Amino acid sequence: MISINTRMSATILDYSSLPNHSPGNVIASILNIVFAITASISVLMIVIGGMRYITAHGDASATERARSTIIYAVVGLVITMAAFSIVTFVIGKVG
Repeated sequence: MISINTRMSATILDYSSLPNHSPGNVIASILNIVFAITASISVLMIVIGGMRYITAHGDASATERARSTIIYAVVGLVITMAAFSIVTFVIGKVG
């Protein structure tokens, strides 16, 4: 972009220091936040499942619920990491 200053000479504006807010970068930033939140929730659920397992005191149904909580949280974490890898790969190839 060219602007005219008061001495009537043309100067070129430098936009290199401005942040890049292209749609791909905005989507990547939003997805990174979503993946971080999802991974944090999965880790929290693993901890909660572990606490439920510890406090089950041998009760078969409580132990099974705790075990399933841990398994589902680990599966969710694996899916989150796979989705993050796929999205990172695709954005790297496209953008």
